[in-house]
Amino acid sequence: MRVGIIGAGPSGLAQLRAFEAAQRAGVDIPEIICFEKQSNWGGMWNYTWRTGLDKYGEPVHGSMYRYLWSNGPKECLEFSDYSFDEHFGRPISSYPPREVLFDYIQGRIEKSNAREFIRFNTVARWVDFDEATQTFTVVLDDVANNKTYTETFDYLVVATGHFSVPNMPYFKGIETYEGTVRHAHDFRGAEPYVGRDLLIIGGSYSAEDIGVQCHKHGAKSVTISYRTAPMGFDWPEGMEEKPLVTHFEGHTAYFSDGTQRRFDDVIMCTGYQHNFPFLPHEFRLENKNCLYPDNLYKGVVFNEQPRLLFLGMQDQYYTFNMFDAQAWFARDVMMGKITLPNKAERDRDIATWLAKQQAIENVFDEVDFQTEYTRELVDSTDYPDFDLEKVGEMFKSWQRDKREDILRYRDKTYTSVMTGTKAAKHHTPWLEELDDSMARYLGQEKKQAS
Repeated sequence: MRVGIIGAGPSGLAQLRAFEAAQRAGVDIPEIICFEKQSNWGGMWNYTWRTGLDKYGEPVHGSMYRYLWSNGPKECLEFSDYSFDEHFGRPISSYPPREVLFDYIQGRIEKSNAREFIRFNTVARWVDFDEATQTFTVVLDDVANNKTYTETFDYLVVATGHFSVPNMPYFKGIETYEGTVRHAHDFRGAEPYVGRDLLIIGGSYSAEDIGVQCHKHGAKSVTISYRTAPMGFDWPEGMEEKPLVTHFEGHTAYFSDGTQRRFDDVIMCTGYQHNFPFLPHEFRLENKNCLYPDNLYKGVVFNEQPRLLFLGMQDQYYTFNMFDAQAWFARDVMMGKITLPNKAERDRDIATWLAKQQAIENVFDEVDFQTEYTRELVDSTDYPDFDLEKVGEMFKSWQRDKREDILRYRDKTYTSVMTGTKAAKHHTPWLEELDDSMARYLGQEKKQAS
């Protein structure tokens, strides 16, 4: 049996780790090849300064930016088989910056032989499925060597993420807007907005975080324009929320409440598209960002063709450990340890989860929903168990912390459910910390300099 994996971000790496865990337990695993379009693993956490196109003319995958710090407690994303204690050898704070989290992701996978399964700088161009042989043929481009070739697989795992293809809405007059316009996907740092009046369009996590980052680093003002409802945080002086923009004239944005204001720059924090240009239309997910995409059994198995599996396609509270739970489930499906029910039963199971999703009323319900979902996956495999319910309570506490103080919630500390270790307080309050490097975070600058 041959298994193809498209993507070597946290989800694709989780799939490799799941197979490795089976192999270490003495189980024969299939032949595996993972294809990654970037030159290194890590997906979104593999930061690049590039925007637009990479050096091979491919669309840049990453949306990561400088000064990004975790916007949720690290204790909520901790791997159950590789703790932060094991990686760093000492307690660290609950909200590390991106470089520290990337180092943690790498730490687990570097303990394995995963790299030998990955072909970097390789882009999936097209997938065909042969009904007679029940196999996938994948057309691939080795962009570093300008070589096109094909591989055939019995199962295909799509782990490409869904936060890399921007959704860019149109507003009347924006084509002649006299300031700069970019999507959050192309945001790389707050420096261009120092001393400037910034308009952010969007009302979710990226609008919240980029807005606060730009305020922290010296934007003159930050206005966040929402479509349906304000986030409603107790914003500091210089930050405010306004209803949706109706149109632009010159440097001026006009809002649906009849007000108007001049802005130097606009950042679109308007979300991302599920985009699978390498898949034929009958195999593409066509959902918007949600907690339970339709047509995925257990959020993983493509219902119309169960040899096709997707990882990490949900909107996410849980991240790394949920990807693990999905990957372990996908592995057991592919290796026959889990027998899938017939399509009618799968349809009913999907409908049950979609009905639960429809009944969600608030963010706490969302947390409970994803906790229950992840619990079901963990309980169905040999993935190392952990106290999901306690993690769910941490997510709720995190939501309350943000309501209490949107600028200082990252100074809070939590306790690991994996090790019982209480996080350390960072040496500098987040609002005063302008250096996000790992050396600064770990207090190693003098050591490195010497």
